[in-house]
Amino acid sequence: MPSAAINEQFDPRDETGVIRRQKQHRFGNFVGIPIRPIGIVATIRAEKAMPVFWKRGFADTSLQELERATGVNKSGLYSEFRDKEDLFVACLRHYLESQEKRGFLTKEPLGWKNVETFLKNGPLNKGEQQGCFSVNSMREFAILPDEAYGVVTEYRVLLQRLIAMNIEAEKPTIAPSAIAEMVLSFFSGLCIERNIKSGKTSSTRKIESFMTALRNL
Repeated sequence: MPSAAINEQFDPRDETGVIRRQKQHRFGNFVGIPIRPIGIVATIRAEKAMPVFWKRGFADTSLQELERATGVNKSGLYSEFRDKEDLFVACLRHYLESQEKRGFLTKEPLGWKNVETFLKNGPLNKGEQQGCFSVNSMREFAILPDEAYGVVTEYRVLLQRLIAMNIEAEKPTIAPSAIAEMVLSFFSGLCIERNIKSGKTSSTRKIESFMTALRNL
């Protein structure tokens, strides 16, 4: 099996500069909801808006904050996005695609090493961007736009599948899917700790102890 986990097919750009993409992951669809084509300018604005949503959350982020972050006014934002919900979903998709490209769980050979690398390097530690944007967004599940809810849940299903495939390669005595659920819960806890300024050294010790326990299952 080739080491490259992603096959990308790019259609030519149309006159508006839109790149139309379809991604197929060898472990399944990256995000199961169809991706609405997004232009280059919109991608740049989503990148700039994401830290605001990350820090403030969907509900507490104001239009004025988004204008300051992106450097464009309301009409400029709405020329690229239908509304605040549409911009949030674009930010979420951009984040998840960038995470997927890091390839922590798809590197050959599959196994415990990939799981440990994912736990140690998956949560971000970049200024106001701490932990995981997707995990942070789960705090607002009750009010998230339907599309955002779908993106987050589909991504979590994919993560669990990838983790389980790495665990299965190690032939544990316990069902890989059950261990994968434990890993995902541990990962979510790590992300939450990053938001309360938990030190990386402390997280590393916890991860190493956790992995020692997993390898004995």
